[in-house]
Amino acid sequence: MYTILRSILFVLDPEWVHSISMKGLKFICKLPFGKKMIAAAFMPEGRSLGTSFLGINFPNPVGLGAGFDKNASYLNELAALGFGFVEIGTVTPLAQPGNDKPRLFRLPKDKALINRMGFNNEGVEAVAKRLKRWKENSQTGTIDLNKGAQTPKLVIGGNIGKNKITPNENAWKDYVTCFNALHEYVDYFVVNVSSPNTPGLRELQEKESLRKILTQLQIQNTHFWIQKPILLKIAPDLTIEQIDDVIDLAMEIKLDGLVACNTTISRADLKTEISSVNAMGAGGLSGLPVRKRSTEILKYIQQKTNGQLPIVASGGIFTGEDAKEKLDAGASLVQVWTGFVYEGPSVVKNICSKL
Repeated sequence: MYTILRSILFVLDPEWVHSISMKGLKFICKLPFGKKMIAAAFMPEGRSLGTSFLGINFPNPVGLGAGFDKNASYLNELAALGFGFVEIGTVTPLAQPGNDKPRLFRLPKDKALINRMGFNNEGVEAVAKRLKRWKENSQTGTIDLNKGAQTPKLVIGGNIGKNKITPNENAWKDYVTCFNALHEYVDYFVVNVSSPNTPGLRELQEKESLRKILTQLQIQNTHFWIQKPILLKIAPDLTIEQIDDVIDLAMEIKLDGLVACNTTISRADLKTEISSVNAMGAGGLSGLPVRKRSTEILKYIQQKTNGQLPIVASGGIFTGEDAKEKLDAGASLVQVWTGFVYEGPSVVKNICSKL
């Protein structure tokens, strides 16, 4: 069914389809029994996949990666689709429109996407207000439709970044601003210095730049009664030496974990015609072409740290087999994004049924 719908949707502009699809889902969930029907169709069955990670209880280990719900606009609807957690953002201190359109492209032959969105979001103040309303309105848990019992509530991650206009030497201030504003409303944080779509951002992946940002956030964390886990999202394009630097720093400062990996700037071994790929221009490539590299990095980090550095796996996860590959390699949780686009609203239920 979704395969047919997808073939129609893929004729249309990707960003428009994303917007209209989520608005349509929101409309359905507002109808009497609408959310219950959506949940009955797509929520994973049972409670056996509940996962504890960094002191947080997740309904299941399958989450939605950052970039899909940038402004925390669809948490109610995404919960109905069965996601164990949703990472909102990337959020920046000031609202910004992102890069010029078109900036999102499909590569169906590769089951991939290219995006150069550029951290388009409404700004941390607007997102914090929306999260506050969500927290006030959401119930303590979601209904397990099979058992009538309470399951853990949807876990929210806050993916934070810097504004395009902020010079790198002041980037840490942007991360601190977002961290403090969102702290009360999210369950964990992810520091995004690995997107290829903000000029100069990936330079912040160098060891000393990272140290400045992460240690400042750790200091801020001590000012709150409840401290929130802080993770770092890394790029799949890092060299072994750069990965070693990240590992060394993470272990030294006792970072809570990593998200591996973000999108890649590589265009190697694609099935899509090179002329079409070149016409799409710059941006981060996600989806199936990233799966192998992200698993390689995951395994390397696990071996290098003897499993002492918790990891959320991201990159090329479409099926239960893909998720199991990441979990077997040492990940504690998995995130989908491109897989959601290609597999449709049943992606979480299908993955969980295999796990």
